[in-house]
Amino acid sequence: MTTAPRPAVPSPPHPPEPSPPRPPAPSPPRPPEGDWLGTPYLHFTREGPFGVCRLDRPEARNAMSPAMYFGIKYAVKHVEADPDLAGLLLTGTGDVFAPGGDMGGGGADNWMTFGPALGMDALPFDTLRQSAKPVVVAVNGLCQGGGLQIALCADMAVVSDRATFRVPELYRGIADTYYSHMLTRLIGPVRTRDLMFTGRTLTAAEAHDWGMVARIVPHDDLQPAARDILAACCRTAPKARSVIKSSIDDYIGLYDRIGMQASLGAPESVEGFLAFKERRSPDWVHPDLRIDGRL
Repeated sequence: MTTAPRPAVPSPPHPPEPSPPRPPAPSPPRPPEGDWLGTPYLHFTREGPFGVCRLDRPEARNAMSPAMYFGIKYAVKHVEADPDLAGLLLTGTGDVFAPGGDMGGGGADNWMTFGPALGMDALPFDTLRQSAKPVVVAVNGLCQGGGLQIALCADMAVVSDRATFRVPELYRGIADTYYSHMLTRLIGPVRTRDLMFTGRTLTAAEAHDWGMVARIVPHDDLQPAARDILAACCRTAPKARSVIKSSIDDYIGLYDRIGMQASLGAPESVEGFLAFKERRSPDWVHPDLRIDGRL
């Protein structure tokens, strides 16, 4: 008897190849932990009822990276959200408060340097104007560019008698409409043209006489004087103070944000940056008016 062939048994299906493990979902953006402001060049300390933010980048004369600008913006919000802190004091180290934006490599902040990374939203100026808690700036030395704008936007600027002030933006090809708008309201159009068109340096006494800073004190008295002034501001009624602050802010008003943002990447600002880096006059300067070194 012939045995019928057995039907072929199909091989079991191969198990599917395991999928590669999925990378963990990125953490959502969040503020820095604790009192860390996101950059090693800003130090936030708690000194009694005050938060104190110190610019500390001596190797670059406190030149500010976008991370430093944003860190100051965050410091304002950090103090606002902390019920244990009544106000914020901003100051520098050595003989420099702030010379403005870093036009070099950014140091340890290389991850966020000038150029496409610098949008107007990274800057702290409007945040300073809107702060619910008092912000006093103690200007300990050289103060120009974005550093001076910080001093102008804070509630009060108390300055050392050694401090100096300058607005060099037009030498860098930047149409800084924030300066032209605010300075015209603070010191008038004639002095604004003098300051911006010539890039002149003002002494502390001149800046005080022009109404750009609130008080001038001997250098060695700067820090205690600034704390005393901040304490006085913090004793005023917060809701009533916010109404007064709002009315002052309305007087200062808005500036040409779109025009200023557009100028940051325009050919003149590119040439101004290169000329600064190469320590020469920009090519828009007439050959007979060029000088050795940067403007």
